[in-house]
Amino acid sequence: MAIATQPQLTLEEFLKLPETEPVSDFINGEIIQKPMPQGEHSRLQTKFCNVINNITESQKIAYAFSELRCTFGGASIVPDLAVFRWDRILKTSSGRIANCFDIHPDWAIEILSPDQRLKKVLSKLFHCSRNGTELGWLINPEDESVLGLFPGQRVELYEGADKLPILEGIELELTLEEVFGWLSWI
Repeated sequence: MAIATQPQLTLEEFLKLPETEPVSDFINGEIIQKPMPQGEHSRLQTKFCNVINNITESQKIAYAFSELRCTFGGASIVPDLAVFRWDRILKTSSGRIANCFDIHPDWAIEILSPDQRLKKVLSKLFHCSRNGTELGWLINPEDESVLGLFPGQRVELYEGADKLPILEGIELELTLEEVFGWLSWI
């Protein structure tokens, strides 16, 4: 007796679906809804965008986008932060920023939420790495660590006073202590 299986959704079919709130990723044929960001997640996401953009925007080096849908390599994902080198930021023919980014980010940053599965978030970062992203971060606020993903699927763990890897060309030095210090509200 044959068992009927559901046909797998295609990327094109996923992109035609209404956007969810919070947003959903489509990777490996699966729709994964992201959890709603909470306090620590939101603070880190906003602070990183501000810190990166304060250094890079005026010099037209790069730009950090918060929650930007990126569709590439057969997937459509929404990293917490997607950093693009200035010359790779997609624009319309009139010079305005494009709404659809069908390219990989140069630097993808994910902040692990309490309800998120590590495997699902890592699969997004590995997808980015396999498809041209130069640097990936998985920030884990619970244990105050960062996993760095590099070309060739190389992974490094950063803890304590470790200096974090930064996308080449961005004049920024950060340690984990500084980053997680942003969460103290004293």
